[in-house]
Amino acid sequence: MTSRAPAAPSTRQRIVEQADRLFYERGFENTAFADIAGALGISRGNFYYHFKTKDEILAAVIAHRRVQTQAMLDAWAQAAHTPADRLQCFAQMMVDNREAIQRFGCPVGTLCAELAKLDHPAQADAGMVFGQFRQWLRVQFVALGRSHDADTLAMHLLARSQGIASLANAFRDETFIHREVAQLTAWILAIADGGPGLGAAAR
Repeated sequence: MTSRAPAAPSTRQRIVEQADRLFYERGFENTAFADIAGALGISRGNFYYHFKTKDEILAAVIAHRRVQTQAMLDAWAQAAHTPADRLQCFAQMMVDNREAIQRFGCPVGTLCAELAKLDHPAQADAGMVFGQFRQWLRVQFVALGRSHDADTLAMHLLARSQGIASLANAFRDETFIHREVAQLTAWILAIADGGPGLGAAAR
């Protein structure tokens, strides 16, 4: 039996993926329909067949990011055998994406910040990607026996990651990313060994 080649992405999916990239690299407000259509080499008519407004594209991009985030979280859960290992996958994400983070910051954080400045109604939807991370991290801390402060620890880890991404973007300092992620890894392992919690992560 011969295996089938994966189906090529639809035009709509290609538009969403290209818009996702451009929103991240240029910002939502600074990306026009023409930029997305031009990057794909499609006509404006073909573009408008799938999306009539920029807000429709934004909603599709946010939905795409939520699907991609969930797929990543599921992959970490399958690949890592312990909650501490899964938490380290989250921290390692900043090292794995260090080049993009230094150039553009965190894709979730930058979009949420931009939409907040615009007072855009999609701000809450964009922030739900953070909600996915928060819930997943909380589950891992509960599995480590920290049910009493799992959400606090999850939010702290999210906050640290955002701070790292923001400063790495500001200073374009790869060494900083590696050092901070190493400290987060040590903190996670200390938590897994019964450590006290937030104090070690602040050092």
